[in-house]
Amino acid sequence: MATTDRYVPAAGHAALTRFYDPAMALTMREGAWRPALRDRVLDALPPDGTVIDVRAGTGTFAIALASANPDATVIAVDGDDDALRLAKDKPAADLAGWRQGLADALPLEDGCADAVVMSLLLHHLEPGGKRAALNEARRVLRPEGRLHIADWGKPHGALLRAGFLLLQLLDGFPNTRDHAAGRLPAFIEAAGFDEVTTWRRLRTPWGSFELTSARRGGA
Repeated sequence: MATTDRYVPAAGHAALTRFYDPAMALTMREGAWRPALRDRVLDALPPDGTVIDVRAGTGTFAIALASANPDATVIAVDGDDDALRLAKDKPAADLAGWRQGLADALPLEDGCADAVVMSLLLHHLEPGGKRAALNEARRVLRPEGRLHIADWGKPHGALLRAGFLLLQLLDGFPNTRDHAAGRLPAFIEAAGFDEVTTWRRLRTPWGSFELTSARRGGA
């Protein structure tokens, strides 16, 4: 992450990491979006392509990708040792590769990936950190590579606004303000991506959750 951002573990606090998976399953409607995101990533992937899961947390999504396409190379990156230990203990964890690293300094070569996934990452970062993470995603993607983001969008309606306000109180206002205003697509475009498309929105207790994909533009 950028130097102006503090590192935030998957569950917000290191002591809560072991509760991350149950909390996600209970409040985030995982069954409604994780399979759809997995299929979106893999449908656009070459048969033996490479996917980078940035801030992979406890590895649930990285393992799902690798299990669905054993011919793909799936690399999960996270800065939290505790989360990575939990991930490596899960069934089928050996199908993916695991690396410690941060979103603004990925331990990967330029142009090594066909797809980059950022799930519930960007709302933890202040504007400078969002830009740095998106620039890193573009750096590691090959030309025409795809970026896939699952994160919070602008809440519509009183209930969603109230839920997102509670999330902002927990996670912070400087890093979530742009999400509340619906400015995340503009950040993605500014980092050199085109065909930015928000293709699914879900109502959750925490607000409006959006799935967005984009193509790496330029040479």
